[in-house]
Amino acid sequence: MNAANTKLTADELQKLRTIDFGAQKGFVRASEVLAKEVGEAGTPAREEFDAKARAWYYGEVLRVRRKELGMTQKELAEKVGRERTYINRIEKGETDLQLSSFIRIADALGITLRLEVNIA
Repeated sequence: MNAANTKLTADELQKLRTIDFGAQKGFVRASEVLAKEVGEAGTPAREEFDAKARAWYYGEVLRVRRKELGMTQKELAEKVGRERTYINRIEKGETDLQLSSFIRIADALGITLRLEVNIA
């Protein structure tokens, strides 16, 4: 990977997949760090953190795609019938995004979604 291109090549990605990071000196699993810093999985604090992390992630996916298309927040908002500030809050992960809104925005950005429902 070079400084101008932040994406890993197929070879670099394959090499990373073969490394046992757990055997590396000083390696700490993300789950351990999260448990220490935020709380154990299943606790209210951890659930809140996870929800905020997902909101940020989905907003980031939409923001990256919008920018790839050269579209402004205002243009996207007009396409989906919302205010620009709403798109801004989604992209920052500051709002609880309903599935119907996510689908409408993703569709406006040419993103195809697949929903899998597993009932236990």
